[in-house]
Amino acid sequence: MIIDAAELDSTHAYKLLIGSIIPRAVAWVSTVSLEGVANLAPVSFFTAAGRKPPMVSLTLQPHADGQTLKDTYNNIRDTGEFVTNLATLPQADAMHSSAFEFDPGVDEFEALGLEKEPSVVVRAPRVKGAPISFECVVDRIIPVGDDGVDHVAWGRVVRFHIRDDLYLERGRIDTAALPAVGRLAAEYTLVDNVFTTPLDEELLAARRGRRMERLDARPTDWSPIDTKDWSPSGSTSAPGK
Repeated sequence: MIIDAAELDSTHAYKLLIGSIIPRAVAWVSTVSLEGVANLAPVSFFTAAGRKPPMVSLTLQPHADGQTLKDTYNNIRDTGEFVTNLATLPQADAMHSSAFEFDPGVDEFEALGLEKEPSVVVRAPRVKGAPISFECVVDRIIPVGDDGVDHVAWGRVVRFHIRDDLYLERGRIDTAALPAVGRLAAEYTLVDNVFTTPLDEELLAARRGRRMERLDARPTDWSPIDTKDWSPSGSTSAPGK
């Protein structure tokens, strides 16, 4: 199958991107508005962008209407600050629920029953219980695309918060102790195995053609994209859904 990108609308292109670039790290982004209202939302267009200074990149899409900018972007633009929190399996449902399009005046921490931890440099709070958080200040914001409603925000990491038991000698993170949650297309995956190459040929042969194991007992070929609740903005239809 060869697809001409010029013939795609944004929704179709988005489906191809999120279904092909997997797994994606999820930044559980906390911000605060100029009025002091905290916001929390997952962003899976997220990666490291630099080393000196340490820098991360977020790509932020608008709401499901394709035009209205999300609170996360507005707060980052207005305050120049944000925090990325790492979500692990016990926090996965709260992280997913935070993608609901709450009204701008709603504090997602309060709405979802999550506790805050104060940051050291930025005003945005951290998620209590998150094993790793980065306090970030905006380096630059870049409009992306023909319509100018997608934006890339680069943030300089000014403070790393690492849970003590995860911090190993020489600055290494004990990644095997983190049941980190990644994003697939419209679903999630648990990082629960580790390997180096090469792997034994018998092991490779035994796994050839196998589908991922589902932890939620749904049919192996089920996807939220096939339901009416899926949104091309990455939002959920309601908290907890």
